[in-house]
Amino acid sequence: MFFVPVNYFAVLVSAIASLAVWLVWYSPMLFAKPWIKLSKLDTKKLKASKKHMLTTYTISFITAFVMAFVIALLINLTLVTELTEGLIMGSIVWLGFVATTMLSHVLFQNMPWGLFLINSGYQLASILVMSSILTLWI
Repeated sequence: MFFVPVNYFAVLVSAIASLAVWLVWYSPMLFAKPWIKLSKLDTKKLKASKKHMLTTYTISFITAFVMAFVIALLINLTLVTELTEGLIMGSIVWLGFVATTMLSHVLFQNMPWGLFLINSGYQLASILVMSSILTLWI
């Protein structure tokens, strides 16, 4: 086994950027209303979920950090140095792991396609932002 160097500060910034993308993506100016409708959430469920927001945000940040760390490893292992290469790497990661997994959930849980597009679109945007930061920084 060999050591793969990782810039942990770049990983941290990428994870924070991922949460920023989430805040914009699921905001009222973009997809909040259709996401709530397609998720079949009502105001009672939304209010109840606010009780657990600290836990939700903490776990979301940890998962974003892990994803950024793995993308940083892949970028370093594949010697990606150009932004376009980083964007291609991010797209491959999204297509190979995220989109396929989310598609299975849509099919087996009979979710609306619009919900798949909103959620997988967020994941693609988030991964591309993280890949860009990590490619340019590392």
